Amino acid sequence: MTYNFFPFLFAQEKISLLAPEQEAVKSTLDSLKTARAEALAEKVQNLSNMSADQIISLLLEEAVKIGMKVLAAIAIYIIGAWVIKKIKRIIRKIMERRNIDPSITSFTLSFTTIALTLMLILMTVDALGINTNSIVALLAGSGLAIGMAFSGSLQNFAGGIMILVFKPFRVGDYVEFQNCTGTISSIEMTSTFIISDNGETIVLPNGTIFNGMLINHSKLCKKRVVWNISVAYGSNIELVRATALALLESNPDVLKEENPPTVVISNLGESAVIVSIRCWVEHTNYWKTLYWGYEEIYKSFNAAGIQFPYPQLDVHMK
Repeated sequence: MTYNFFPFLFAQEKISLLAPEQEAVKSTLDSLKTARAEALAEKVQNLSNMSADQIISLLLEEAVKIGMKVLAAIAIYIIGAWVIKKIKRIIRKIMERRNIDPSITSFTLSFTTIALTLMLILMTVDALGINTNSIVALLAGSGLAIGMAFSGSLQNFAGGIMILVFKPFRVGDYVEFQNCTGTISSIEMTSTFIISDNGETIVLPNGTIFNGMLINHSKLCKKRVVWNISVAYGSNIELVRATALALLESNPDVLKEENPPTVVISNLGESAVIVSIRCWVEHTNYWKTLYWGYEEIYKSFNAAGIQFPYPQLDVHMK
């Protein structure tokens, strides 16, 4: 009988690597508890030796000090929030003047907002008299646990950087991703915002977008429009082709030079001939041209006497 000790050794090695981090966190917490206990015991001893008037005056002094700290913290937060807004406006104006890509602009503004907000929170906490050094030390000692907890956010942050570097899409592009279609409104640190055709805001993680399959309908300047129209058997195909081409020639949005419109028979159905009418337009005119085509094809075919079939079943009785 054989035993495999490799999983056990790997677990031991992993525990040994995590032990220093755990010891650091434990020692930091113990030092904080000891310092607080000693300070509390000293205050209780001093209060026991005071008279009632001294205790009241001391409470009033402490209340005034606490009130001043709270007012200072509120003032710092309000002024800091105002300064952050001003900085964001300045950065936005500078990037707009230099015609920087809106995707980079939104990502930079998001990163700047989060970084400055964290600094403002630390300054506000410090104004309240809370020792921020212990908080920073605790966060540093818990770096491994924090890194594991925010691994998904770090992946999305890295995905956002990769999107800005390789630029599979930009702000304003019309994209399709996991049954979600819409226009990119902004690219931020960890998420990308899409405005759907129904006006809904869709938030997608950057890591998921970069690692998934995304269809960018705006990557090229033009897009093909296809109408698959059913006409009855026995219809004059040349009349169908001439009517459709004349209709497309009348639309200024249809591109006619590089890729002229075409009309072909794409399939022979059970009760209809399927005619594919194809043309190219600018991607911004796709939906307008698509809906225009359905309405105008129906009108022009009816005017030309071209019949649209409907499913029918012939029954022969003996």
